[in-house]
Amino acid sequence: MLELLFLLLPVAAGYGWIMGRNSVRQAQRKQSSILSKHYYKGLNFLLSDQPDKAVDTLIKMINVNSDTVETHIAMGSFFRHRGEIDRAIKVHQNLVSRDELQPAQRENALRELGHDYTQAGFLERAENAFLQLLNSDKHYLVAQQQLFSIYQTTKEWERAIELAERMVQCHGDNDDLCERLAHFYCEQASVELKNDSQGAALTLLQKAVNADEHAVRPWLMLGDIALDQKRFTDANAYFTQVAERDINWFSEAVPSLEKIAEETDDWESFQKNLEAHWQECATSYLAMVDVLMKRGETAQAAEYLLEQLRKRPTMRGFKTLMGLYIDQLSDKTTADSLRLLKELVEKQMLQRPKYRCGSCCFSGRKLYWLCPSCKKWGVVKPIKGLDGE
Repeated sequence: MLELLFLLLPVAAGYGWIMGRNSVRQAQRKQSSILSKHYYKGLNFLLSDQPDKAVDTLIKMINVNSDTVETHIAMGSFFRHRGEIDRAIKVHQNLVSRDELQPAQRENALRELGHDYTQAGFLERAENAFLQLLNSDKHYLVAQQQLFSIYQTTKEWERAIELAERMVQCHGDNDDLCERLAHFYCEQASVELKNDSQGAALTLLQKAVNADEHAVRPWLMLGDIALDQKRFTDANAYFTQVAERDINWFSEAVPSLEKIAEETDDWESFQKNLEAHWQECATSYLAMVDVLMKRGETAQAAEYLLEQLRKRPTMRGFKTLMGLYIDQLSDKTTADSLRLLKELVEKQMLQRPKYRCGSCCFSGRKLYWLCPSCKKWGVVKPIKGLDGE
Protein backbone atom coordinates (compact mmCIF):
# COMPACT_ATOMS: atom_id res chain seq x y z
CA MET A 1 0.00 0.00 0.00
CA LEU A 2 2.81 2.40 0.92
CA GLU A 3 4.60 1.60 -2.33
CA LEU A 4 1.41 2.43 -4.23
CA LEU A 5 1.27 5.86 -2.55
CA PHE A 6 4.86 6.60 -3.59
CA LEU A 7 4.02 5.62 -7.14
CA LEU A 8 0.99 7.95 -7.19
CA LEU A 9 2.92 11.02 -5.90
CA PRO A 10 4.50 11.90 -9.32
CA VAL A 11 1.12 11.46 -10.94
CA ALA A 12 -0.49 13.88 -8.45
CA ALA A 13 2.31 16.42 -8.91
CA GLY A 14 1.98 16.26 -12.68
CA TYR A 15 -1.77 16.61 -12.48
CA GLY A 16 -1.40 19.64 -10.18
CA TRP A 17 1.07 21.29 -12.58
CA ILE A 18 -1.26 20.77 -15.53
CA MET A 19 -4.25 22.15 -13.63
CA GLY A 20 -2.23 25.16 -12.45
CA ARG A 21 -1.08 25.91 -15.96
CA ASN A 22 -4.61 25.69 -17.28
CA SER A 23 -5.76 28.01 -14.49
CA VAL A 24 -3.14 30.66 -15.45
CA ARG A 25 -4.16 30.41 -19.09
CA GLN A 26 -7.81 30.80 -18.16
CA ALA A 27 -6.96 33.91 -16.05
CA GLN A 28 -4.99 35.39 -18.93
CA ARG A 29 -7.82 34.71 -21.37
CA LYS A 30 -10.30 36.24 -18.90
CA GLN A 31 -8.07 39.32 -18.43
CA SER A 32 -7.68 39.68 -22.20
CA SER A 33 -11.44 39.30 -22.61
CA ILE A 34 -12.12 42.02 -20.02
CA LEU A 35 -9.53 44.31 -21.67
CA SER A 36 -11.05 43.78 -25.10
CA LYS A 37 -14.52 44.31 -23.70
CA HIS A 38 -13.55 47.68 -22.12
CA TYR A 39 -11.58 48.75 -25.20
CA TYR A 40 -14.31 48.05 -27.74
CA LYS A 41 -16.97 49.45 -25.44
CA GLY A 42 -14.99 52.68 -25.06
CA LEU A 43 -14.28 52.84 -28.78
CA ASN A 44 -17.98 52.42 -29.48
CA PHE A 45 -18.84 55.30 -27.13
CA LEU A 46 -16.22 57.47 -28.83
CA LEU A 47 -17.56 56.76 -32.30
CA SER A 48 -21.11 57.31 -31.06
CA ASP A 49 -20.16 60.84 -29.97
CA GLN A 50 -20.41 59.97 -26.28
CA PRO A 51 -16.91 61.03 -25.17
CA ASP A 52 -17.76 61.25 -21.46
CA LYS A 53 -18.72 57.58 -21.34
CA ALA A 54 -15.75 56.74 -23.55
CA VAL A 55 -13.33 58.42 -21.11
CA ASP A 56 -14.83 56.58 -18.11
CA THR A 57 -14.74 53.24 -19.91
CA LEU A 58 -11.20 53.55 -21.28
CA ILE A 59 -9.87 54.74 -17.92
CA LYS A 60 -11.02 51.41 -16.45
CA MET A 61 -8.49 49.70 -18.70
CA ILE A 62 -5.69 51.10 -16.53
CA ASN A 63 -6.91 48.96 -13.65
CA VAL A 64 -6.57 45.91 -15.86
CA ASN A 65 -3.35 46.61 -17.77
CA SER A 66 -0.93 49.41 -16.95
CA ASP A 67 0.82 48.92 -20.30
CA THR A 68 -1.86 51.12 -21.85
CA VAL A 69 -0.48 54.27 -20.17
CA GLU A 70 0.94 55.71 -23.40
CA THR A 71 -2.39 55.09 -25.12
CA HIS A 72 -4.19 57.04 -22.41
CA ILE A 73 -1.68 59.87 -22.61
CA ALA A 74 -2.28 60.08 -26.34
CA MET A 75 -6.03 59.97 -25.77
CA GLY A 76 -5.84 62.88 -23.33
CA SER A 77 -3.73 64.87 -25.78
CA PHE A 78 -6.30 64.13 -28.47
CA PHE A 79 -9.05 65.61 -26.28
CA ARG A 80 -6.92 68.69 -25.56
CA HIS A 81 -6.31 69.36 -29.24
CA ARG A 82 -10.04 69.08 -29.82
CA GLY A 83 -10.61 71.74 -27.18
CA GLU A 84 -12.15 69.31 -24.67
CA ILE A 85 -9.81 70.36 -21.88
CA ASP A 86 -11.90 68.99 -19.00
CA ARG A 87 -11.75 65.47 -20.45
CA ALA A 88 -8.02 65.77 -21.12
CA ILE A 89 -7.44 66.83 -17.51
CA LYS A 90 -9.55 63.92 -16.25
CA VAL A 91 -7.51 61.38 -18.22
CA HIS A 92 -4.11 62.78 -17.28
CA GLN A 93 -5.03 63.36 -13.62
CA ASN A 94 -6.07 59.72 -13.37
CA LEU A 95 -2.66 58.65 -14.65
CA VAL A 96 -0.63 60.95 -12.42
CA SER A 97 -2.52 59.78 -9.31
CA ARG A 98 -1.55 56.13 -9.82
CA ASP A 99 1.33 54.83 -7.70
CA GLU A 100 2.00 51.82 -9.92
CA LEU A 101 3.24 53.91 -12.86
CA GLN A 102 6.91 53.91 -13.78
CA PRO A 103 8.68 57.26 -13.05
CA ALA A 104 9.14 57.97 -16.77
CA GLN A 105 5.46 57.29 -17.45
CA ARG A 106 4.38 59.53 -14.61
CA GLU A 107 6.61 62.35 -15.89
CA ASN A 108 5.07 62.05 -19.36
CA ALA A 109 1.58 62.22 -17.90
CA LEU A 110 2.54 65.16 -15.66
CA ARG A 111 3.92 67.06 -18.64
CA GLU A 112 0.67 66.60 -20.54
CA LEU A 113 -1.35 67.58 -17.47
CA GLY A 114 0.67 70.79 -17.24
CA HIS A 115 -0.19 71.58 -20.86
CA ASP A 116 -3.85 70.88 -20.09
CA TYR A 117 -3.84 73.31 -17.18
CA THR A 118 -2.05 75.97 -19.22
CA GLN A 119 -4.55 75.75 -22.06
CA ALA A 120 -7.43 75.86 -19.57
CA GLY A 121 -5.98 78.98 -17.94
CA PHE A 122 -5.24 77.25 -14.60
CA LEU A 123 -1.77 78.80 -14.47
CA GLU A 124 -1.11 78.09 -10.78
CA ARG A 125 -1.83 74.37 -11.26
CA ALA A 126 0.25 74.36 -14.44
CA GLU A 127 3.12 75.98 -12.54
CA ASN A 128 2.98 73.28 -9.85
CA ALA A 129 3.02 70.55 -12.50
CA PHE A 130 6.01 71.95 -14.37
CA LEU A 131 7.94 72.72 -11.17
CA GLN A 132 7.88 68.98 -10.44
CA LEU A 133 9.53 68.34 -13.81
CA LEU A 134 12.51 70.67 -13.34
CA ASN A 135 14.54 67.79 -11.88
CA SER A 136 13.71 65.53 -14.83
CA ASP A 137 16.58 64.97 -17.26
CA LYS A 138 14.11 64.45 -20.10
CA HIS A 139 11.55 67.17 -19.45
CA TYR A 140 13.35 70.02 -17.68
CA LEU A 141 13.73 72.10 -20.87
CA VAL A 142 10.01 71.90 -21.62
CA ALA A 143 9.20 72.68 -17.99
CA GLN A 144 11.59 75.64 -18.04
CA GLN A 145 10.04 77.14 -21.18
CA GLN A 146 6.51 76.66 -19.88
CA LEU A 147 7.34 78.23 -16.53
CA PHE A 148 8.96 81.22 -18.24
CA SER A 149 5.82 81.61 -20.33
CA ILE A 150 3.62 81.51 -17.22
CA TYR A 151 5.73 84.08 -15.34
CA GLN A 152 5.79 86.36 -18.39
CA THR A 153 2.00 86.17 -18.63
CA THR A 154 1.51 86.91 -14.93
CA LYS A 155 4.44 89.39 -14.85
CA GLU A 156 6.00 87.61 -11.88
CA TRP A 157 9.48 88.78 -12.76
CA GLU A 158 11.05 87.83 -9.43
CA ARG A 159 10.03 84.21 -9.93
CA ALA A 160 11.26 84.34 -13.51
CA ILE A 161 14.63 85.65 -12.30
CA GLU A 162 14.83 82.95 -9.62
CA LEU A 163 14.12 80.23 -12.18
CA ALA A 164 16.59 81.60 -14.74
CA GLU A 165 19.36 81.87 -12.11
CA ARG A 166 18.61 78.31 -10.99
CA MET A 167 18.84 77.05 -14.57
CA VAL A 168 22.18 78.79 -15.06
CA GLN A 169 23.54 77.18 -11.88
CA CYS A 170 22.23 73.69 -12.69
CA HIS A 171 22.70 73.46 -16.44
CA GLY A 172 25.07 76.28 -17.38
CA ASP A 173 24.33 79.45 -19.31
CA ASN A 174 23.53 79.88 -22.99
CA ASP A 175 22.77 82.88 -25.20
CA ASP A 176 18.98 82.47 -25.01
CA LEU A 177 18.94 82.06 -21.24
CA CYS A 178 21.31 85.00 -20.68
CA GLU A 179 19.17 87.23 -22.91
CA ARG A 180 16.01 86.23 -21.05
CA LEU A 181 17.63 86.82 -17.68
CA ALA A 182 18.79 90.31 -18.71
CA HIS A 183 15.25 91.21 -19.81
CA PHE A 184 13.80 89.81 -16.57
CA TYR A 185 16.16 92.06 -14.59
CA CYS A 186 15.08 95.05 -16.71
CA GLU A 187 11.38 94.27 -16.23
CA GLN A 188 11.81 94.06 -12.45
CA ALA A 189 13.87 97.26 -12.56
CA SER A 190 10.94 98.99 -14.28
CA VAL A 191 8.68 97.81 -11.44
CA GLU A 192 11.13 99.18 -8.87
CA LEU A 193 11.31 102.54 -10.66
CA LYS A 194 7.52 102.82 -10.55
CA ASN A 195 7.72 102.17 -6.82
CA ASP A 196 10.39 104.90 -6.44
CA SER A 197 13.00 102.29 -5.44
CA GLN A 198 15.78 103.67 -7.58
CA GLY A 199 18.58 101.95 -5.70
CA ALA A 200 17.03 98.52 -6.25
CA ALA A 201 16.43 99.38 -9.92
CA LEU A 202 20.06 100.37 -10.48
CA THR A 203 21.25 97.12 -8.85
CA LEU A 204 19.01 95.08 -11.12
CA LEU A 205 20.17 96.96 -14.23
CA GLN A 206 23.77 96.28 -13.33
CA LYS A 207 22.91 92.59 -13.04
CA ALA A 208 21.30 92.79 -16.48
CA VAL A 209 24.51 94.26 -17.91
CA ASN A 210 26.50 91.41 -16.37
CA ALA A 211 24.03 88.74 -17.50
CA ASP A 212 24.19 89.56 -21.22
CA GLU A 213 27.16 91.42 -22.67
CA HIS A 214 25.20 92.19 -25.85
CA ALA A 215 22.16 93.66 -24.10
CA VAL A 216 21.31 97.26 -25.02
CA ARG A 217 18.14 97.64 -22.96
CA PRO A 218 19.83 98.12 -19.55
CA TRP A 219 22.14 100.79 -21.01
CA LEU A 220 19.15 102.68 -22.44
CA MET A 221 17.41 102.50 -19.06
CA LEU A 222 20.54 103.59 -17.18
CA GLY A 223 20.91 106.48 -19.60
CA ASP A 224 17.29 107.57 -19.08
CA ILE A 225 17.73 107.52 -15.29
CA ALA A 226 20.94 109.59 -15.49
CA LEU A 227 19.33 112.03 -17.94
CA ASP A 228 16.34 112.56 -15.63
CA GLN A 229 18.78 113.31 -12.82
CA LYS A 230 20.72 115.70 -15.10
CA ARG A 231 23.88 113.62 -14.77
CA PHE A 232 24.73 114.40 -18.37
CA THR A 233 28.26 112.95 -18.39
CA ASP A 234 27.03 109.59 -17.06
CA ALA A 235 24.03 109.62 -19.39
CA ASN A 236 26.27 110.28 -22.39
CA ALA A 237 28.51 107.36 -21.41
CA TYR A 238 25.54 105.01 -20.95
CA PHE A 239 23.94 105.87 -24.29
CA THR A 240 27.26 105.53 -26.07
CA GLN A 241 27.48 101.97 -24.72
CA VAL A 242 24.42 101.12 -26.82
CA ALA A 243 26.48 101.57 -29.99
CA GLU A 244 29.31 99.51 -28.47
CA ARG A 245 26.94 96.62 -27.76
CA ASP A 246 24.83 96.66 -30.93
CA ILE A 247 25.16 99.42 -33.56
CA ASN A 248 21.70 98.55 -34.94
CA TRP A 249 20.15 99.98 -31.77
CA PHE A 250 22.11 103.26 -31.80
CA SER A 251 19.17 105.02 -33.47
CA GLU A 252 17.26 104.60 -30.17
CA ALA A 253 20.02 106.39 -28.25
CA VAL A 254 20.65 109.28 -30.68
CA PRO A 255 17.59 111.40 -29.66
CA SER A 256 18.67 111.25 -26.01
CA LEU A 257 22.26 112.13 -26.93
CA GLU A 258 20.92 115.11 -28.90
CA LYS A 259 18.93 116.19 -25.85
CA ILE A 260 22.13 116.10 -23.80
CA ALA A 261 23.81 118.30 -26.43
CA GLU A 262 20.95 120.79 -26.14
CA GLU A 263 21.17 120.85 -22.34
CA THR A 264 24.96 121.23 -22.28
CA ASP A 265 25.28 123.20 -25.54
CA ASP A 266 28.07 120.81 -26.51
CA TRP A 267 27.22 120.09 -30.14
CA GLU A 268 30.80 119.40 -31.06
CA SER A 269 30.99 116.36 -28.77
CA PHE A 270 27.64 115.19 -30.09
CA GLN A 271 28.91 115.41 -33.67
CA LYS A 272 32.07 113.48 -32.81
CA ASN A 273 29.98 110.79 -31.15
CA LEU A 274 27.80 110.49 -34.24
CA GLU A 275 30.79 110.22 -36.52
CA ALA A 276 32.52 107.70 -34.25
CA HIS A 277 29.47 105.42 -34.25
CA TRP A 278 28.04 106.29 -37.65
CA GLN A 279 25.03 104.26 -38.66
CA GLU A 280 23.41 104.54 -42.08
CA CYS A 281 19.95 105.45 -40.82
CA ALA A 282 17.53 108.38 -40.88
CA THR A 283 18.01 109.17 -37.18
CA SER A 284 21.76 109.62 -37.59
CA TYR A 285 21.77 111.84 -40.67
CA LEU A 286 18.82 113.90 -39.39
CA ALA A 287 20.75 114.46 -36.18
CA MET A 288 23.68 115.69 -38.26
CA VAL A 289 21.29 118.07 -40.05
CA ASP A 290 20.32 119.45 -36.62
CA VAL A 291 23.99 120.04 -35.85
CA LEU A 292 24.39 122.07 -39.05
CA MET A 293 21.19 123.98 -38.30
CA LYS A 294 22.47 124.89 -34.84
CA ARG A 295 25.45 126.51 -36.55
CA GLY A 296 23.09 128.49 -38.78
CA GLU A 297 24.18 126.60 -41.90
CA THR A 298 20.68 126.04 -43.32
CA ALA A 299 21.72 125.81 -46.97
CA GLN A 300 24.52 123.36 -46.15
CA ALA A 301 22.07 121.31 -44.04
CA ALA A 302 19.61 121.07 -46.97
CA GLU A 303 22.40 120.10 -49.35
CA TYR A 304 23.74 117.48 -46.93
CA LEU A 305 20.25 116.03 -46.38
CA LEU A 306 19.56 115.85 -50.12
CA GLU A 307 22.80 113.94 -50.60
CA GLN A 308 21.85 111.48 -47.83
CA LEU A 309 18.38 110.97 -49.30
CA ARG A 310 19.88 109.99 -52.63
CA LYS A 311 21.85 107.27 -50.81
CA ARG A 312 19.14 106.20 -48.34
CA PRO A 313 15.68 107.66 -49.01
CA THR A 314 13.25 107.75 -46.09
CA MET A 315 9.92 109.46 -45.47
CA ARG A 316 11.36 111.14 -42.36
CA GLY A 317 14.21 112.63 -44.35
CA PHE A 318 11.89 113.78 -47.12
CA LYS A 319 9.62 115.53 -44.59
CA THR A 320 12.58 117.30 -42.98
CA LEU A 321 13.94 118.40 -46.39
CA MET A 322 10.59 119.94 -47.29
CA GLY A 323 10.66 121.85 -44.00
CA LEU A 324 14.10 123.25 -44.84
CA TYR A 325 12.96 124.33 -48.30
CA ILE A 326 9.83 125.99 -46.91
CA ASP A 327 11.98 128.14 -44.61
CA GLN A 328 14.10 129.29 -47.57
CA LEU A 329 11.28 130.02 -50.03
CA SER A 330 10.11 133.57 -50.58
CA ASP A 331 7.23 132.62 -52.88
CA LYS A 332 4.16 132.12 -50.66
CA THR A 333 2.26 129.93 -53.15
CA THR A 334 5.14 127.47 -53.52
CA ALA A 335 5.72 127.46 -49.78
CA ASP A 336 2.04 126.71 -49.10
CA SER A 337 2.10 123.85 -51.61
CA LEU A 338 5.16 122.32 -49.98
CA ARG A 339 3.62 122.81 -46.54
CA LEU A 340 0.50 120.90 -47.63
CA LEU A 341 2.65 118.11 -49.06
CA LYS A 342 4.64 117.99 -45.82
CA GLU A 343 1.44 117.62 -43.78
CA LEU A 344 0.28 114.77 -46.01
CA VAL A 345 3.62 113.00 -45.53
CA GLU A 346 3.34 113.45 -41.74
CA LYS A 347 -0.15 111.91 -41.73
CA GLN A 348 1.11 109.01 -43.81
CA MET A 349 4.01 108.47 -41.42
CA LEU A 350 1.64 108.31 -38.44
CA GLN A 351 -0.08 105.34 -40.07
CA ARG A 352 3.16 103.45 -40.62
CA PRO A 353 4.76 101.13 -38.03
CA LYS A 354 8.15 102.02 -36.58
CA TYR A 355 9.12 98.58 -35.29
CA ARG A 356 8.81 95.05 -36.64
CA CYS A 357 9.42 91.61 -35.20
CA GLY A 358 12.13 89.71 -37.04
CA SER A 359 10.53 86.39 -36.08
CA CYS A 360 6.79 86.71 -36.77
CA CYS A 361 6.66 90.12 -38.58
CA PHE A 362 4.42 91.71 -35.94
CA SER A 363 4.66 95.49 -36.35
CA GLY A 364 3.62 98.63 -34.50
CA ARG A 365 4.62 102.12 -33.51
CA LYS A 366 5.62 101.12 -29.97
CA LEU A 367 8.76 99.23 -29.02
CA TYR A 368 8.03 95.90 -27.31
CA TRP A 369 11.00 94.07 -25.87
CA LEU A 370 8.79 90.96 -25.63
CA CYS A 371 6.94 90.44 -28.92
CA PRO A 372 3.18 90.36 -28.16
CA SER A 373 2.65 87.89 -30.99
CA CYS A 374 5.39 85.24 -30.89
CA LYS A 375 6.42 85.89 -27.24
CA LYS A 376 10.13 86.08 -28.03
CA TRP A 377 12.55 88.52 -26.40
CA GLY A 378 14.57 91.11 -28.29
CA VAL A 379 13.24 90.33 -31.76
CA VAL A 380 11.24 93.57 -32.27
CA LYS A 381 13.58 96.14 -33.84
CA PRO A 382 13.42 99.48 -35.70
CA ILE A 383 12.22 99.13 -39.28
CA LYS A 384 14.77 99.86 -41.97
CA GLY A 385 13.88 101.28 -45.36
CA LEU A 386 11.65 103.99 -46.83
CA ASP A 387 9.11 103.94 -43.97
CA GLY A 388 11.67 103.57 -41.20
CA GLU A 389 15.35 104.21 -40.66
